[in-house]
Amino acid sequence: MIALMVPSSPTTLVHLSAVDIAIIVFYFALVLAIGLYLRRRANTGEDFFMAGREMTAWIAGLSFLSANLGSLELMGWAAAAYQYGILAAHWYWIGAIPAMLFLGIVMMPFYYISKTHSVPGYLKLRFGESSRALSAISFALMTVFMSGINMYSMALVMKVVLGWDIHFSIWVSSITVAVYVALGGLRSAIFNEVLQFFLIWAGALLIPILGLVEAGGWSNLRLQIAHNASAEYTHLWSTLGNFKDNPMGIHWTGIVFGLGAIISFGYWTTDFLVVQRVLSAKDLRAAKMAPIIGAAFKMLVPFIVILPGLLGLAVLSVKLTGETTAVATGGHSYNEVLPLMLARYCGPGLLGLGITALIAGFMSGMAGNVSAFTTVWTYDIYRALLKKNESDAHYVSMGRWSTVVGVIISIGTAYLVMDFKSIMDYVQALFSFFIAPLYGTVLLGMLWKRATAAGGFWGLLAGTLSSIGMWAWVKVDPSALRYVALSPNARDMAENMYRALWCWIVCVVVTVVVSYMTKPKSDAELSGLVYGVTAIPHEAPVPVYHRPAFWAVVVAVAFIIVNILLW
Repeated sequence: MIALMVPSSPTTLVHLSAVDIAIIVFYFALVLAIGLYLRRRANTGEDFFMAGREMTAWIAGLSFLSANLGSLELMGWAAAAYQYGILAAHWYWIGAIPAMLFLGIVMMPFYYISKTHSVPGYLKLRFGESSRALSAISFALMTVFMSGINMYSMALVMKVVLGWDIHFSIWVSSITVAVYVALGGLRSAIFNEVLQFFLIWAGALLIPILGLVEAGGWSNLRLQIAHNASAEYTHLWSTLGNFKDNPMGIHWTGIVFGLGAIISFGYWTTDFLVVQRVLSAKDLRAAKMAPIIGAAFKMLVPFIVILPGLLGLAVLSVKLTGETTAVATGGHSYNEVLPLMLARYCGPGLLGLGITALIAGFMSGMAGNVSAFTTVWTYDIYRALLKKNESDAHYVSMGRWSTVVGVIISIGTAYLVMDFKSIMDYVQALFSFFIAPLYGTVLLGMLWKRATAAGGFWGLLAGTLSSIGMWAWVKVDPSALRYVALSPNARDMAENMYRALWCWIVCVVVTVVVSYMTKPKSDAELSGLVYGVTAIPHEAPVPVYHRPAFWAVVVAVAFIIVNILLW
């Protein structure tokens, strides 16, 4: 029976040695042991869903980043870097750093002092049950879609590097995550994410270091990329003055406003997958510092994610294509650049460490989505709409079962990814559907006390439907791209950025118009939920170098310098 389950393929790039297998088996045993150990500390709802709100700033911050640093990040953005060049790094800098700092300094006090279990939970307090239900259902759909992406990414690694059947890998790779999240809840996910953070860096550093040695340094790498592709692939900002001047087919307005102002702020401040980690912090100062710590490490991530894609442009002899073309021709797709680079540089032992890093990335990303889905389903859908007055133990039991169900649904969504040319095109499409309009609703709710319950609901609904509608319009009539993305020369990623911008505007406009037509809540009802009518708790006096605002300024200055150096 076991022999029949072991897949094989003549296209295997590498073969694992006994040392490689031992490293991978030890990792699986370790994460399962953590889940089993922490099971005894996940018996109440607060423990299972919020890790007891006991995490330090460093643990919450590393988990905050690691939940986003899954195999989707490692695989997807390496693929995007091969496809679009260094422009992919925008998703780590302008597409992350300002939003992470904004979350820590501006938004975290409201999330934390309200003691909400989720972002939909905040919307319930601010706008009412209808807005909570709409955002919860939308978020639950997005998390299982995103979890499916992580499954597909891991299965793709196993297919390309080890020759395993991709369907076998999708099913087998999800079992461990389902087990340890169901056992230990968010606490288990967080501790494994911190472990996975270090494993990812230890394994993923191999490719950029060995690749730069082969390429002869950064200067020679740029020359090779210019020869094999185009010099445009190594410029961060200077090619964004015209849609035709860069490989992404995007204008700087799409990067600055669509990505920087809408999608990134929407993701990092309202996506419960990452916000949940910060809500587990032990006090307000730790909750504010966690995103800032995450932002500091986020600036370094392109070295292990974007650089392998650029190295692929310089040193790989094969030409990578979109997934559909690769399947039709028997070649390799953009999504396979990282496994190809791993096979190129890693021998016995190192290969096991590299594969373990990718497996850790998969588990980190998938566990983040599954634990967030479990919390939102249990608190914001099941308890709010179906079973309102059950015991705490009943909701913990539902959390465990919904973990398993979420994984099963995610397996189905993994197959949807195969129809997209790039994993990240799929991801950004999802963000434009659900995250961009949600950000508009949450932002107005926190900063504008005149926003009403009706305004919040109808604005969120209009923004979500408009985004899906624009996506369907371009699918049915490709010439509509000139209206959605402002140019017929725009490409998939550019379309996603502009779609996010327009749907956010729709959300804000509808929220404002409906709010002026309906009666707002009193200041007393909005206390603790809106700036201007809320007393923000003061932190104990500490030296300046212990203050979140100080470190936010340090990270912001470093962010500006990086962008200038790679202009």
